[in-house]
Amino acid sequence: MIKYALACEKGHDFESWFPDAAAYDLQARRSLIVCPECGSSKVAKAIMAPAIVGAARANAAPGEVALLDRRRRALRDAVTALHREIEANTDDVGGKFAEIARSMHAGDTPERAIRGRASGAEVEALLEEGVDVLPMPVPPDEFN
Repeated sequence: MIKYALACEKGHDFESWFPDAAAYDLQARRSLIVCPECGSSKVAKAIMAPAIVGAARANAAPGEVALLDRRRRALRDAVTALHREIEANTDDVGGKFAEIARSMHAGDTPERAIRGRASGAEVEALLEEGVDVLPMPVPPDEFN
């Protein structure tokens, strides 16, 4: 395994692990590496500093390691709060989202705030029909 410091075209820095250097090269050529902050696939290796164990880290309890910097933690917390707000104020219609949204748009079903799942093609069709939809970011806990 190899860890690279990476940066996107907009200057966002992040790190990622790869099985080996060839795996990084292959994924980079195919634009499979994306910035977790802005989604850009224009990513390149950044200059890496050697790992130096500082006093705070050396004295940390076993297993006590910061995985997110302050900015990413704040973003994760904001997305989590957004999901809680949406879940508290909408009805979950699951996989019937496109069908129910379309029915409400046509006036066949009373309007209400809903959430659910729809494929990319379903979302595209809804937007083309003038149905307002808003994709939600993936909840942070779903990455684990």
